[in-house]
Amino acid sequence: MTSSIRFLMCPPDHYDVDYVINPWMEGNIHKSSRDRAVDQWQKLHHIIKDHAIVDLVQPQKGVPDMVFTANAGLVLGDNVVLSRFYHKERQGEEPYFKAWFESQGYTVYELPKDLPFEGAGDALLDREGRWLWAGYGFRSELDSHPYIAKWLDIEVISLRLMDERFYHLDTCFCPLSGGYLLYYPPAFDSYSNRMIEMRVAPEKRIAIAEADAVNFACNAVNIDSVVIMNKASDNLKQRLAKVGFQVIETPLTEFLKAGGAAKCLTLRVTEPVRTEVTANVSVESRTIRLEGHLLDTGLINRALDLIVENSGSFQVLKFNLGEQRQSTSTAEVKVSAPSHDVMESIISQLIDLGAVDLPQDERDAKLEPVLQAGVAPDDFYVTTIYPTEVRINGEWVRVQNQRMDGAIAIKQTADGIWARCKLLRDLEVGEHVVVDVQGIRTIRKAESREQRNAQEFSFMSAGVSSERRVELVVEQVAWELRKIRDQGGKVVVTAGPVVIHTGGGEHLSRLIREGYVQALLGGNAIAVHDMEQNMMGTSLGVDMQRGVAVRGGHRHHLKVINTIRRYGSIAKAVEQGVLQSGVMYECVRAGVPFSLAGSIRDDGPLPDTQMDLIKAQQEYAQLLEGADMILMLSSMLHSIGVGNMTPAGVKMVCVDINPAVVTKLSDRGSVESVGVVTDVGLFLSLLVQQLDRLTSPYHVAQMV
Repeated sequence: MTSSIRFLMCPPDHYDVDYVINPWMEGNIHKSSRDRAVDQWQKLHHIIKDHAIVDLVQPQKGVPDMVFTANAGLVLGDNVVLSRFYHKERQGEEPYFKAWFESQGYTVYELPKDLPFEGAGDALLDREGRWLWAGYGFRSELDSHPYIAKWLDIEVISLRLMDERFYHLDTCFCPLSGGYLLYYPPAFDSYSNRMIEMRVAPEKRIAIAEADAVNFACNAVNIDSVVIMNKASDNLKQRLAKVGFQVIETPLTEFLKAGGAAKCLTLRVTEPVRTEVTANVSVESRTIRLEGHLLDTGLINRALDLIVENSGSFQVLKFNLGEQRQSTSTAEVKVSAPSHDVMESIISQLIDLGAVDLPQDERDAKLEPVLQAGVAPDDFYVTTIYPTEVRINGEWVRVQNQRMDGAIAIKQTADGIWARCKLLRDLEVGEHVVVDVQGIRTIRKAESREQRNAQEFSFMSAGVSSERRVELVVEQVAWELRKIRDQGGKVVVTAGPVVIHTGGGEHLSRLIREGYVQALLGGNAIAVHDMEQNMMGTSLGVDMQRGVAVRGGHRHHLKVINTIRRYGSIAKAVEQGVLQSGVMYECVRAGVPFSLAGSIRDDGPLPDTQMDLIKAQQEYAQLLEGADMILMLSSMLHSIGVGNMTPAGVKMVCVDINPAVVTKLSDRGSVESVGVVTDVGLFLSLLVQQLDRLTSPYHVAQMV
């Protein structure tokens, strides 16, 4: 023994794999050799005794994992935070370890019984005593970290574990002397890897490969320049030797069957104490409330998954299940995050789901002034498609012009305070913008199962439908179109030139002619190719009747553009009898407004094409106001743009042969949208046929 460093170990008198509480135990129940386990433990014990002092705690029957003393607690100086084991199989160890610590004169701190923390298995001190690395995600809860920081008076850096094979921090992370770190990066989420990289210089980080990780190379005991582990590859040993470490391998295969190795079998009780280090932890907690049909809509699952997937942790404080099928449920959930930035991201997404941050009931939204026109303050709240309210002067104010990807501008006028969704470019000096996520809530309609299924043709839930479901979707869309038209509603169509190329032009023309369409959005191309087809019989130079290319047909669209430019507009070409059929013709004849947004690749363009992008977006937004349904027909960029401008509550149907397009629109999260992967020409043909089958009060009125 050459050091005053002390370790606590427990002889494996009662060790066995009696149950399964981690992936390593699966298939290994009662398959560990007692003799080999004793022999391997004794060899490790002797190696450590050659470099440090070893104290022993008496093993006890009924708690076979007591041999893994790393989980007894976390020791710093004369203080110890006793473990609160996650699994009941190990909870029986707690009183024995507590008795040992108390007998040695330690001050023992105990966490609440419902707050798991598994000692030095999930909390590893920087070898220079500068801070404490603390893991969470499988066995220890993030909410334990503030307690540890306070009791041990040390800075705590929280790391989220992602791989169930590495369920404790010490299975994939080993701080070494001199500020070095031996670790397996894939075991952590991106935020935690970022935290590691911020604290440990690149030349000090020793990232290992999976082959070494599964041999528990990180589950090592470090004493000065010596690193004791189960097994290491030649490459890893060379890397460690290069920076001054001596690797001592000692087989611990019998303990790997229970998910532990050298570090798990030891607890270092003499850790470096630095008096200048003080308590500090960035963990933040908030309580949210969710209300609605939480179970049958899956809302509670989505919320909890969102928290965990974004590096947070949760505790369900209350859950009141609706007593009847039509009743709503409520839940209060404590959300914890390793930093303020992570918390803001989580809460922002939970607000999108309709959650209310409970402390916000008494807090107004945070506002900062617009100091430069078209520029928002830092950390401005980014809006979603869902109806939103902000709390101003103790009152909830509804946000106007709801849309995605905007800022919330607040302004005091003679008529009072208004809140409005604005694009960044439209922000004006004198306005204030909502920053952070305080004092914000979105309104989600609580719809029961009965309400969702009340109508025979209730609109489809969000999702992407394959071709085998096209006829069902067409039936529902036709029913909705007829209902909207008969009630004087508004349908907006966003269409690309593929509508014309696939033979859908005549069907879209009929929808416009019969009053099913109240506005058309598109680009230069759909108008050009629609008019090419109806003036010259081709689309992209292909004869639409015969399906063959026409000699010189590649010039047809340019001739059409030139003709329309000669007359000055599409409407004037219709008035002069030059254009006598087609989508654009029907729009002009029926007085259906249209907006053609230009792009850098447009030929011509047509005189009606708006080449100013900002003005084109404004025209689109104006035509979308009051829409009850939007049909998005094979136009990826225009459809996505329209989707971003459209608030929740507007029914949306996206039809495209490319699944990526419909998935993009479906991912908006609106329950009123559906994507259909099919040929748009076929879809429009089936849609017109289905409308013909429906009995319409509109037609009856026309005949009277």
